[in-house]
Amino acid sequence: MTDLIESLHAPTADEGTGSVTLGMPVSRVDGRAKVTGEARYAAEHPAEGLDRELAYGVIVNSTIAKGRILSMHIEAALAVPGVMDILTHENHPKTRSLGVFYKDMTSPGGSPFKPLHDANIRYSGQPIALVVAQTFEAARYAASLVIVDYDIEPHETDLMAHLDRAHKPSRLKAGYSPPPGEKGDAEMAFARAPVSIDAEYYSGVEHHNPMEMFASTVLRDDEGHYLIYDKTQSSQNSRWYVSRIFGLSKHKVTVRNPYVGGAFGSGLRPQYQLILAMMAAIHLERSVRVVMTRQQMFTFGHRPETFQRVKLAAERDGTLRAIVHTALAETSRFEDYVEVVVNWSGQLYTCDNIKLGYEIVSLDQFSPIDMRAPGAAHGVHALEVAMDELAHALQMDPLALRLKNYAERNPMDDMPYSTKELAACYHQGAERFGWASRSLEPRSMRDGHELVGWGMATGTWDAMQMFARASAVLYADGRLLVSSAATDIGTGTYTVMGMIAAAAMGLPLEQVTFQLGDSTLPVAPIEGGSSHVTTVGSAVQGACEKLQRRLFRMARALPHSPVAEAPFEQIEFVEGRLRLKQSPEKGIALSVLMSANGIDRVEEKYLLLPSLFKQRKYVRATHSAVFCEVKVDEALGTVRVTRVVSAIAAGRILSAKTAHSQVTGAVVWGISQALHEETHSDHRLGRFMNHNLAEYHVAVNADIHDIDVIFVHEDDRVVSELGAKGVGEIGIVGVAAAVSNAIFHATGRRIRSTPMTPDKVMAP
Repeated sequence: MTDLIESLHAPTADEGTGSVTLGMPVSRVDGRAKVTGEARYAAEHPAEGLDRELAYGVIVNSTIAKGRILSMHIEAALAVPGVMDILTHENHPKTRSLGVFYKDMTSPGGSPFKPLHDANIRYSGQPIALVVAQTFEAARYAASLVIVDYDIEPHETDLMAHLDRAHKPSRLKAGYSPPPGEKGDAEMAFARAPVSIDAEYYSGVEHHNPMEMFASTVLRDDEGHYLIYDKTQSSQNSRWYVSRIFGLSKHKVTVRNPYVGGAFGSGLRPQYQLILAMMAAIHLERSVRVVMTRQQMFTFGHRPETFQRVKLAAERDGTLRAIVHTALAETSRFEDYVEVVVNWSGQLYTCDNIKLGYEIVSLDQFSPIDMRAPGAAHGVHALEVAMDELAHALQMDPLALRLKNYAERNPMDDMPYSTKELAACYHQGAERFGWASRSLEPRSMRDGHELVGWGMATGTWDAMQMFARASAVLYADGRLLVSSAATDIGTGTYTVMGMIAAAAMGLPLEQVTFQLGDSTLPVAPIEGGSSHVTTVGSAVQGACEKLQRRLFRMARALPHSPVAEAPFEQIEFVEGRLRLKQSPEKGIALSVLMSANGIDRVEEKYLLLPSLFKQRKYVRATHSAVFCEVKVDEALGTVRVTRVVSAIAAGRILSAKTAHSQVTGAVVWGISQALHEETHSDHRLGRFMNHNLAEYHVAVNADIHDIDVIFVHEDDRVVSELGAKGVGEIGIVGVAAAVSNAIFHATGRRIRSTPMTPDKVMAP
């Protein structure tokens, strides 16, 4: 017993190293696996331990936008050596309807698309067959031999030609908030104000194009269990989807996505290769892999084409009197895809008269899908360019106009913000950028043969929290295993969840493992909306706190315990020990504690349920101020974004390095949205034409220069007990608007559509 008492008070040999503090910069724990190739993605998992080798499926897509399949000539394809079968709408395994039963945060209202469902063609590029062969090469060659006869019908794919058919969404997506009712009389206030602007803005289609193509590897064992490696932002969503469609028990299907090579909305909904791979696996009773080509990555959801009109009116001192913001966007014939596009204009600036409107136009295209900062990336862009136009009309500094109309409470309903440090973003960003030296007049700054322009814009995004479960297991050797069916799409989920657990339990990060990407793990929401840290992170924190209390009770029960009389509030977990805050020398090593209790592990589970009663009393949002410098060569129409300062208020920053990387990447994407990205359609064919990375332009290294990220101090205990919000989306919102405003300052030319390509810059 004397030896036990002495060991309770004695530090262990490995204490004092690797302490984790939330907020510190930590390199990604999964970084080495990714750069060495150890990390396997959806199309890289072998069929180890199975009797039969993988079969390979290659998708055949329609070449028309609307009509019906009359016949499919597949004889030549079937004759290719190694081809096993060709699945079409006539011979695929029986599937169940999704209908109203498939509803989650990503599902629009209507009838979800089902590949190979029937002979009808709903959009160009629709999957109409799957060729399955023993080798990928054989399947690919055979797919090129499939010939299809169509009954072609007239199609409509041009949003701007069909604005007269716009309608309010009739079937709403979960999580969508329609524009609030009008405040005041915006049209009358607009007509009476001495200064006003009325402008139209257009944003073309964008496609996600993550590095990893969509793929599904379905491994079928002899007992009929399907282990699926899927490119998805939720293993559990894909598992539910497969189980529902094929009538399989959840115990018959496991979905894993331990590594995801980028997604940012494209993987919120299961894409069609998953169902095709499952069809083949069931039909042939063997394992199958289906991988989309880069061209096929353009045959499902995209950021929708959007047309907006913004009317702003103000007094001559800059006081806003009216905000009118309407938007028209595309959707498919079979679903009403909706986004929150205009609502942001009722949240950012104080105004007594606000009118917002949003409608959609049904076209013969696939349903759009959420793409980083859906709705806000377009809606806030239009508002912020309009604010710059108003500032110019007032001969007022654009930042001064925003500060003049700064909203301390939400303008539409007078609700308080949970936290809002936007003013600090303005001031800190402006100081870092040197905004005070900006001249007011356009075309007044030059560097050699280039015109120089400075622009700025505001950004905002929701701060969300959903529900999640997590488990935490502490082993006697000091290892901590924390689990949740979360997803890491490259955002640093592995790292930040490990940091939360390590900090809570006082362990080195090297001793903590966060397990994710498996549908059998504790439930987690889809990775989207910048909500994973606030949701899964809070569940991890909750599981660790339960573990703390369990260990504390065990420690108090020990004979001669140094913490026997202490309340839990006076306890801390540091360097592998449970100890008194005021007397750190009095404590117990966790390994000794477990040994004394004769156990080799302790486990706790936690269910996070958001405090909706408290949260609904506040507007919960992240904010940013983006400052941008461009240099424009008028002779060539080229624009270089030479400097960006992005000041972010997103709650407590838990992982400085990964958060900085997220915002930097978002700024890069914002520059790409501003200057490069657009998918072009030939409306005669109803088809996206530049469906490759040679012609769909994205920002490359030469396009990116100095990016400076500032995190403004903010701690939001309404959004999450961790004080965090989320940084995934907020980094892109406002970037394209800041670039647009800088181009105007440089050239005096106002460009109201994205991307702002050289032809637009040179236009008279």
